[in-house]
Amino acid sequence: MTTGSQSELLPAGVVATGIGSWPGHDVREALRVVRGELAPDAAPDGVAALPYLPELPARGPGADMIGRTAQLLVDLPVDLQPQGWRLVDRPGRDAERARSLWRQDLDELAEVFDGYAGPLKVQVVGPWTMAAALWKSLGDKVLGDPGATRDLADSLAEGVGTHLRQVRSLVPGAQLVLQVDEPSLTAVRQGHIRSESGLRVLRTPEAEELVQLLARTVEGARTAGAVRVVAHSCAAGVPVEVFQQAGADAVSLDVTLLDRRGWEAVGALLDGGMSLWAGVLPVEGGADATSGRPRGQERKERRDQRTRLEDLVRTWRELGLPLADLNRLGVTVPCGLAGLTPDTARRTTVATVRAAEWLAGASA
Repeated sequence: MTTGSQSELLPAGVVATGIGSWPGHDVREALRVVRGELAPDAAPDGVAALPYLPELPARGPGADMIGRTAQLLVDLPVDLQPQGWRLVDRPGRDAERARSLWRQDLDELAEVFDGYAGPLKVQVVGPWTMAAALWKSLGDKVLGDPGATRDLADSLAEGVGTHLRQVRSLVPGAQLVLQVDEPSLTAVRQGHIRSESGLRVLRTPEAEELVQLLARTVEGARTAGAVRVVAHSCAAGVPVEVFQQAGADAVSLDVTLLDRRGWEAVGALLDGGMSLWAGVLPVEGGADATSGRPRGQERKERRDQRTRLEDLVRTWRELGLPLADLNRLGVTVPCGLAGLTPDTARRTTVATVRAAEWLAGASA
């Protein structure tokens, strides 16, 4: 499969964005910060700032990534049970709560992004991570049943398309970017997903099946008007060739986990026309960080960020890639920001834009 032809509609430059999750319970404030710090028209030269719809898992059941995406499924209702989210005949109370959170998020998105024109990213969980997490109505996880897995992938593709069209109707000027989160893809590919009893592992899908079912989500997004699809995982040993063959335009990885072989696989993707969103920035400060941190701590954070960026450029050279192609990169933190304070999340977002500006300069 080839990458999408609409990617060129987005502004050129090093992408600066976040993975998706955000701390706290106030989605309006989170949206306000994301739109302000990642405003495309205020980004430095060479930087393509990409705001996104933040996810706030601290709000509880239904705000988690699996429960949130499960509400997008078409004709596959779910309920939250002791094992986790399960397919059921009728949606339960937690499913209704999750839908209520979605409605709140979209209402706030429409208000905060009123009049906005430019790129906007939304995130969903991909079919393989959903299949590894959701339980069948009777029996084990969906992954163990090939037919149920296909049904889930089809339902998700249809639901993602509906979701993107809804977001587009609320923010008509948005150029939508879909991020497909597949943190469990490595474990699925390696046959590490265990049954409910824990005494056996569930089936290991063939590479062709991995590609085909993920491609359905990619195609559903394109049909709904997404101008770019990005596949993300913060796990080690990600089978990035699956993302490429499924038709994603870019891959978002924790590059600090890549060994030589991993970097060579990424290099092959870049040669094939894909982009890399490098999860390279360290997240300093933790949950107790405050805006009144000592100046010495701030200087240390900047040194650590600069060191990681320099290491990234050094690896880029070792791969034999032209420095000019650094402007095809994106820069993020490795995973989401939900474990931080809101102030630290904001500072990390600012640092992402600063890092993208540095990489843009290195590519000149």
